[in-house]
Amino acid sequence: MNYIKYSFRIISHANLAKKSLRTLRLIFILLISSFSFAQNGKSVSLQKAIEMAKSNNINLKIADKEIEKQTALKKTAFQADPLQVQYQGGQFNSVDYDHNISVQQYFPVGKITKANRQLQEELIRLSEKRKALSEYAIEKAVTIAYYQYLYGVSIQKLNNELDAIYTKFLKNAELRFNTGESGNIEVISAKAKVKEIEMIKVQLEFDLAIYQKQLQFFVQTEENIIPDSTTPMQFSMVTAGSKSKVESLVTDYYQQQISVYQKEANTFKAMRTPKLGLGYFAQSIDTKFYYQGFTAGLQIPLLGGVNTARAQASAISISQSELELDKNKLTLKLQMQELKNDFDKQQKALDYYQKDGLHYAEQIITTAQKSYANGDMSYWAYISFLNQAIDIKKQSAEATNAYNQSAIQLQFPSISNN
Repeated sequence: MNYIKYSFRIISHANLAKKSLRTLRLIFILLISSFSFAQNGKSVSLQKAIEMAKSNNINLKIADKEIEKQTALKKTAFQADPLQVQYQGGQFNSVDYDHNISVQQYFPVGKITKANRQLQEELIRLSEKRKALSEYAIEKAVTIAYYQYLYGVSIQKLNNELDAIYTKFLKNAELRFNTGESGNIEVISAKAKVKEIEMIKVQLEFDLAIYQKQLQFFVQTEENIIPDSTTPMQFSMVTAGSKSKVESLVTDYYQQQISVYQKEANTFKAMRTPKLGLGYFAQSIDTKFYYQGFTAGLQIPLLGGVNTARAQASAISISQSELELDKNKLTLKLQMQELKNDFDKQQKALDYYQKDGLHYAEQIITTAQKSYANGDMSYWAYISFLNQAIDIKKQSAEATNAYNQSAIQLQFPSISNN
């Protein structure tokens, strides 16, 4: 159980006493208001919380910008060299000072433009696959936080139930003491237990405030949202397709990486093709501009070893991604087996408490209360049976929480190295 610790330093100097008291009152009010957030916020369903998280999440917005950026870069597929403008002046025809102005432009030929465009399209798809992985992680985080809050609510309800039981017990103990049927020890013990439950109630309010802020953090909203109170405490797992979904996400991501490296290799190979240049010149002879013409040329990459090496490096990257995919598939397979075993274990425990445990606990409490009220049971026997029933209910709540955590993990297996 999580606790928030606050410490207060009270200055004993007389002229600061009133100020210190006002400060304590203000802090107390702030604490109470923080508790109210945990129970009086905006109620949302799990699906609505996930939708809000995907809409508000900063990382997903950054991913959208990355997709937008890669889409804008498609316009760079056609990459012509800078325009070359050259001026020449001097006595290169006669004693007169003549002028020569030339303009030349080299253009890519062959498959380089197509290769660049295909590479950029694959980069766009890779950004989309990466965003899908982020959405998966957000959905898992919101679901865990959502059911953690519901667990806190269930513990709070159990504590309220205990409060009602021990309040009733205190009344019976006081009645028996007043009639001389029992000693004062029963009253003192009952009062101590009621005070303990009141203290735990405050702690649980702190816990709910923490759980609410955790959920709010993952949803990334300024609203004080809380889970819908009608949501069942037990997580309803969708077993069909859960494995195939995460497998599909992992496979699609790494296969897209492979596609990027393939197109990258094609781009480097296409860079080894010549470039075509076209030009125009105008020249004066004897200071008269009556002469002009056109030029054509090729840029031939005689030393193409750099692009060949880059293409080879891209081919190696393809092999790396294939190995990463195989590793993640194996890791996911083993993880699913482990998670399934843990889920089966938690489900068996939960089945016991739902079918038998809670039923026994209610019978123990009801029978013990009647017997104690009628004087058929001693104080120590009553406390023993009551503690047994309470322990069963606590274990049931913990079993439900353990089941939920196991089910959520099985629903959303972890994806590593992404």
